[in-house]
Amino acid sequence: MTATPAAPTPLPPLGETARARLRTALASERLFFEPGDCLPYAYDNSRRVAIPQAVALPVGEDEVVALVRACRELRLPLTVRGRGTNTTGATVPIAGGVVVSLERMNRILAISPGDRMIECEAGTTNGDVQRAAAAHGLFWAPDPTSAEYSSVGGNLACGAGGPRAVKYGTARENVLGLTFVTGTGQVVRSGCHTTKGVVGYDLTRLLVGSEGTLGLITRATLKLLPRPAEIRTLRAAYSDVAGAIAAVTRVMGQPAAPCALEFFDGDAVALAQAWRDCGIPPGTGALLLIDVDGDGAGLDADADAISRAASGTGLIELRRAASRAESEDLWAARKALSPSLRKLAPRKINEDVVVPVTRLPELVAGLGALSHEHGLRIVSFGHAGNGNLHVNLLADPADPAQVAAIETCLHAVFRLVLRLDGTLSGEHGVGLDKRDFVDWEIPAPALALMHQLKGVFDPDGILNPGKTLPVSRPR
Repeated sequence: MTATPAAPTPLPPLGETARARLRTALASERLFFEPGDCLPYAYDNSRRVAIPQAVALPVGEDEVVALVRACRELRLPLTVRGRGTNTTGATVPIAGGVVVSLERMNRILAISPGDRMIECEAGTTNGDVQRAAAAHGLFWAPDPTSAEYSSVGGNLACGAGGPRAVKYGTARENVLGLTFVTGTGQVVRSGCHTTKGVVGYDLTRLLVGSEGTLGLITRATLKLLPRPAEIRTLRAAYSDVAGAIAAVTRVMGQPAAPCALEFFDGDAVALAQAWRDCGIPPGTGALLLIDVDGDGAGLDADADAISRAASGTGLIELRRAASRAESEDLWAARKALSPSLRKLAPRKINEDVVVPVTRLPELVAGLGALSHEHGLRIVSFGHAGNGNLHVNLLADPADPAQVAAIETCLHAVFRLVLRLDGTLSGEHGVGLDKRDFVDWEIPAPALALMHQLKGVFDPDGILNPGKTLPVSRPR
């Protein structure tokens, strides 16, 4: 659950012995110890704050290795960080110690269009990867809202997805290999440069989503895909949520695959329209935003098939964007939804739960019942084609009843998702916010294996301590 930001309280400064040891790993001009210098690395998009005792900005893998080894000797916690776009507190250094930011390790090392792969350092932004790939008619599948400024290492550490994951998959499905540094300072290279490879255990995908608790990803070999020649954007307006969700199951139940299928409930529709007038018809109680990609007659056939599937009870209007500019307007409104929610209530909890697509109607109906039961506004939107909704619980801090209800309601949402064979996070990760709920979803034997793996990769427990795995016994 997202915490209200607290005033940052620095831990005691590191002693001169520890500082001197860190300076043997990294040049002094790229090490920071003063609280004011460390503050920019004390928080992420979760709004939590914890000031580290030091910040390190390595420029190469050898410096990362030296830094990890120094921290291991000193028993200093080490939290790796990309660009701080994470929403679950995964990069907030709650145990103090050192934050290592890979922002200066941002080189694209190789690109091979014939092999449809690109290799880059972990601090390279998603946007820079996309531009390099686009020069060869290719793209990398993950497209989170933060794509322009989030880093590849961060995308991989949290298992980022985005709208087009419905067709092309998330970060986990689009990485070929990694180089990472374990908690002992050992460099490990996993995976390969080919799209086929089954030699050994799959350490690459084990690291994806591990949030810096098993190793520091320093470089990645990414799978690229051919850019579609054209995209058609469809907008389907419905009188109510039930009609829109029923359309999602129809669209996903036929052969033509959308490359994005986004859902807006009634409140989300109103916010999108208020942010930018997109000509949404009056009486719209829910909306689907659908992208279909391809070329030639095949694209038109797919768009027609998806349009037919989207038609049904409750449909008010189904239209195709008349231009790329109109399509970009619709997507801009979608991306503005999350920050716009604070206009409805000063406090919001945003959860990225996922259920099987065919169980979306039960999820949406259950959320409506919980909203009524707890007296809280719940606004939902997101990647319905994957069954992945961003469920936002909204509360007014000035209303004691709402403040008292929000945690109980959140727990009920999680129980509902798990009853529907779902998962508590599709792309935001676990971090701190969901850590204490992981044992609601994962059985004790599997959790025990995960703790053992943590011990193998990070025997001294210095890597991002207190994140991802629960510290309590399973409930």
